[in-house]
Amino acid sequence: MAKRALQLFVSRLSFYTTNDELRRLFLPFGDIKEARLVIDHRTQRPKGFGFVTFESETDAQNALKALNGKIINGRLICVEVAKTTRPGES
Repeated sequence: MAKRALQLFVSRLSFYTTNDELRRLFLPFGDIKEARLVIDHRTQRPKGFGFVTFESETDAQNALKALNGKIINGRLICVEVAKTTRPGES
């Protein structure tokens, strides 16, 4: 059975979190396709949420269970399965 990628939505992040920090936070759980913060186009600063896409659905579920409700950089973060995917993703 082929591995299926799964995208997680991560919210309530510190506004000082970087894309690299987001990737490093989730890296222990498996191979990451993409980790990106959503940036405010006006201020060019992160909005406090982002997306992490894992190569494996199992790895994503493990990360979700381990990190949802944890305090990271002084903030209680929320991790959930993203409700939609970007165009071109399945």
